[in-house]
Amino acid sequence: MTDETHADLDRLLLTGGVKLGPAQRDRLGWLVGQYGALRLDGVSERRQNGVIILREPLSGAAAELLYRSLTPGCAIVIPRSENPGFDFLKSKLTEFGTVAPCGADGPHEMWWGGIGWSKFLTAADASTVRPRIVCCYPRGGDATAVFALRHSLERFDLACHIEPIDTEFSDRLLCFEKAEFLLRMWNKYREPLLFVEPGAVLREAPLLPSFLGCDVALHKWNRWEMSARTLYLGRTERAERLLWTWQQLAASYPAIWEGYLLDQAWSLTSSQMPLDTVWLPRSYHALKGYLGAMRATILHDQQTTTLELGPDPAFAGIARTARRAGRTGARDAFMVMTSKAETGNGIAVILRDVSASDAGAVAATVEAVTGAYAADCGGYGRLELSLCAWQDDVGAAREAAAMARYRILEIAPGQRIANDFFATRATDDAVMTARHLFP
Repeated sequence: MTDETHADLDRLLLTGGVKLGPAQRDRLGWLVGQYGALRLDGVSERRQNGVIILREPLSGAAAELLYRSLTPGCAIVIPRSENPGFDFLKSKLTEFGTVAPCGADGPHEMWWGGIGWSKFLTAADASTVRPRIVCCYPRGGDATAVFALRHSLERFDLACHIEPIDTEFSDRLLCFEKAEFLLRMWNKYREPLLFVEPGAVLREAPLLPSFLGCDVALHKWNRWEMSARTLYLGRTERAERLLWTWQQLAASYPAIWEGYLLDQAWSLTSSQMPLDTVWLPRSYHALKGYLGAMRATILHDQQTTTLELGPDPAFAGIARTARRAGRTGARDAFMVMTSKAETGNGIAVILRDVSASDAGAVAATVEAVTGAYAADCGGYGRLELSLCAWQDDVGAAREAAAMARYRILEIAPGQRIANDFFATRATDDAVMTARHLFP
């Protein structure tokens, strides 16, 4: 993009009241470079190309009209995608990725998608950034499981590191063993890493994630269940934070299934950093017996007879709706901000009724809360902001905040949030404490 194009993009965002953080702005600029012209809220019966930014949720009829007008040469960007009102449209589109919020500068999730992966899959063949393929398997186990992988790597001249490691079981890897191996590979090599499970083979060069230039790329089975069988890590601080968080969770909870721990690591990292995530197509996570296996980029030597890959079909059911829409759930902190206050106390702000309220009011309230905390934290060292659609979600958020011993505030969309919002609450707390000590 030229300087003039950058300036035009900034003017359009400012005119449209679209607030993006640096990482989100970079992703949008990249999309404009790939697709061309950018415009706001383009619902039309005519066939469309370029990048369309949607600021408000569409009705069912309008979403259907927009969907029918799109072509593979068009990308949809939703800069306030944390709102469940966008979920219906997302369900009709191919989900490419999300960029998490970034404090007061970019206090919203940004979702991007379109019609199929064909444009990117074709362009990725010319990618100059090539990942290092890494894989590990139990020492003393069946080494033939990685023979086919080594052979397929030779066809594409890709650097690799495949090694046996000491494991608790001879026939499988535990999550913490896989995560520790990946951390070691992260420290050993400088290029992006692409982990593939033992027994997988490469049918094509897996260059899509490195071409897209993301922090992390993985596949969601059935559109919600995160899989660690294919996992890409770009050389960024945010990717390293995700990996470190996953390893810490796996070490603390070794009995919990790896996909759920990866899900929680993604959620935690996304709440604290603008993690740029790509949701890989099924061709990067094809299983034997899958109808599209012949067109697979990565084919895993496993079959599935259920809709889920995890050991418990009911596990993490509360996260499914949100994950299908590529967003953190109501029971996860949407955003975490920290201040330079030396106190260790935190405050949890729960924004209720986000589904029943105007999307603009929800977005404005999120911006007001994060802006107020950035302006004056009131002495609170940590802010956790949760977005809740239902009363059950509010109860769960309150329970989590109480366990962390946070001050809890419940607010509604459209509520006035002044810049001294947190300072006023801190003063109220001090007065209540004084009354308790000196009745």
